[in-house]
Amino acid sequence: MRRLSCQNCGHDVFFDSITCVNCGHNLAYAPREAKMLAAENGHWSLDGTSYAACANRADIWCNWLTSDDESLCEACRHNRLIPDLSVPGNAASWAKIEAAKRVLFYSIIAWDLPRPIKVDEDDGGLAFDFLADEVMPDGSLKNHLTGHASGLITINIAEGDDAERERRRTSMGEPYRTLVGHFRHEVGHYYWDRMVATDPARLAAFRALFGDDRADYGEALKRHYDNGPPSDWADSFISSYATSHAWEDFAETFAHYVHMVDGLETAHAFGAAVGDGPPVPDAYHAGDANTLVNAWVPTTVAINAINRSMGQPDLYPFVLSTPVSEKLAFIHAMVHRQPAPQA
Repeated sequence: MRRLSCQNCGHDVFFDSITCVNCGHNLAYAPREAKMLAAENGHWSLDGTSYAACANRADIWCNWLTSDDESLCEACRHNRLIPDLSVPGNAASWAKIEAAKRVLFYSIIAWDLPRPIKVDEDDGGLAFDFLADEVMPDGSLKNHLTGHASGLITINIAEGDDAERERRRTSMGEPYRTLVGHFRHEVGHYYWDRMVATDPARLAAFRALFGDDRADYGEALKRHYDNGPPSDWADSFISSYATSHAWEDFAETFAHYVHMVDGLETAHAFGAAVGDGPPVPDAYHAGDANTLVNAWVPTTVAINAINRSMGQPDLYPFVLSTPVSEKLAFIHAMVHRQPAPQA
């Protein structure tokens, strides 16, 4: 992520900042321009263009701006269902989830990936449902699972509760269960539908690298949860869950590609050059995946070492084997609309 500063005083601010701690101006982010603007007399403007705050600013502290006739920002307008804000705790959980979604949209806007708003079932659009578990009339609990189906991404707002997310992370053996990771994984499924399944050449290359997507998905997941991953999974997969099915391998790899690119952009923005490889000044538009991988590996080693020096677990507990690097190259080519590399 880029390094951001207050438009009024130039002080460093964060991507989710609402107020500048130095000058006190109200802040809001212009997503297309990737700049943090400071309000003057309650209004935001840049180079003659006027902006309005997202209508969700008051409820969930959304700090994005809109410059068109829409009342919602480019991230919030994709929402189809939101939680009942009259229920205590729902607004706070939803706010955390939306903050993570804006991180996702930062990336897909940077790449200008297709993101039409979903209106009909099969229109190829993208939408989000944020749901809470429900107590049914018979007293049973109806759980809503995080997932993707035909462009609709569902997130259980319980994921916005840190303690509950940690409990699920531990029980499911997922070392990188974060809200940002959820969004990057689930939107990977969406882009598989839009950019792989619809392109015969890319689909053939996908099957050579990731496996056969036509394998029964339900049976594959059951087998994974019953038996676990193969003992040598780290030789060819980015995570144990990626071994369950070719779709999950793609989604996990897509999420890690976004982790890598955004992490490298952030490192460069703050001058954190690591290792002997050449710097990557613009990770979002790097020419090839190998350049990214060669810069990312020493960066993650350094980050993990810093975490350990603070008594914390590794921030990035993953290994980029050669097969995984080839899969990352496939994602890179897809994101940049390049021909799919062969395995």
